[in-house]
Amino acid sequence: MFDKIDKIIAEKKLTPATCDYHTLRTLENNGKIRALVVKGENVLHVEFICPKCGAYEYHTQERKQVSKGAKYRFEAKCPKCGNSIKVEKLKGAKKPKN
Repeated sequence: MFDKIDKIIAEKKLTPATCDYHTLRTLENNGKIRALVVKGENVLHVEFICPKCGAYEYHTQERKQVSKGAKYRFEAKCPKCGNSIKVEKLKGAKKPKN
């Protein structure tokens, strides 16, 4: 489980230079999400473990460009419980106050 994107990377022999976007984030309640966009493609490969119900999901969706002012990079929805997982942008994000 949680190896579909690893298989895509191995099959296509991808490197950071051949990826347009790649992230692996840890979510609350042992959830996690991973996403990949291969350069030249407009397909976002997403796999996640839902932090709400623990279900595993892999799917592809169209990549949508977000504005520089947008807070979130993309959103994925759990088909089992309907929980919406929003992945925040890291670059240019506001730093939390201490």
